[in-house]
Amino acid sequence: MDFATLIGLVGAILLIASAVILGVSPGVFLNGPSLLIVVGGTLLVVLAKFSIRQFFGAFKVAVRAFKFKLPDTQESIEELVEIANVARKEGVLGLEGRDVSSPFLGQGVQMLVDGQDADTIKELLDKERLMTLDHNRSASKVFMAMADVGPAMGMIGTLIGLVQMLSNMEDPKSIGPAMAVALLTTLYGAIIATMIATPIADKLSLRMTEEARLQSLYTDALVAIQQGTNPRIIEQLLSSYLPPKEREKNGAAEPANG
Repeated sequence: MDFATLIGLVGAILLIASAVILGVSPGVFLNGPSLLIVVGGTLLVVLAKFSIRQFFGAFKVAVRAFKFKLPDTQESIEELVEIANVARKEGVLGLEGRDVSSPFLGQGVQMLVDGQDADTIKELLDKERLMTLDHNRSASKVFMAMADVGPAMGMIGTLIGLVQMLSNMEDPKSIGPAMAVALLTTLYGAIIATMIATPIADKLSLRMTEEARLQSLYTDALVAIQQGTNPRIIEQLLSSYLPPKEREKNGAAEPANG
C-alpha cells in the first residue's frame, strides 16, 4: 500500500468536506444536474478520446497508485547477486523453480534456465519493458485527459446555468437553482482535476519510471549472468542504479572528477 497516495487524496477530501460541513448545510453542495454535466460529461468525453479497452483499463491500472509497491533497489541487487552466485556455482539449471520477487525477473530467470543467449534475453526483456511502459503511459494519459476535460465541462455547466438564469430573470425563484448549477459545475470540475485525476496521473507516471528503471536493472543483471560475469562485478555494475549516498554506504565509491 502506498500510504503517500492514500493520505494525500483522503486528507484533501477530508479538508474540503470539513470546510463544507463547518459552513452552510452540506446539501447545498449537492446538485444533480451539475454532477450529471461534469462527472458524466467528463467520462464520456474522455471515452471518446480513447478506445474502450484503454478507458476501462486505466481504472484497473489506477489501483496501482494505491497498493502497488516495487521491490527496494538495494534488496533487488542483493537478490540478483545471490542468483548470480547460484548460477556460478551450480549452473543456470540450479535456478530452476527458484522463487523471485518479480514476475519480470522470473521471466528472465526462466530464459536463463532455457539456455537463451544474452542477445535474445536482452531483446525479449526490453520488449516486455516497453510494453509495460506503454500500458502505464496509456493509463496516465486517460487521467490527464480527465484533468483537462473536467474543468472544461465545469465551464460548460457554468454557461448553461447562466443562460438559464438570464432567461428567467422575471422569476426570482429560478435564479437560485440556476446560479447553483453555474457555480457547482465549476467546483466539481476543479475537484475532479486537482484532487483526483492529476494526482493519480502523476503517480502512475512516477510508477512507470520506477518500474522501467527496475526492469532495466533486472535486464542488465540477467544478461551479465548469462555471460558468466563474476557476481562481484555484477554487484558493482548494479550499484550504479543506487542513489550516491547508498553507493557510499555499500563502499561503491564514485569515480573522481578530473
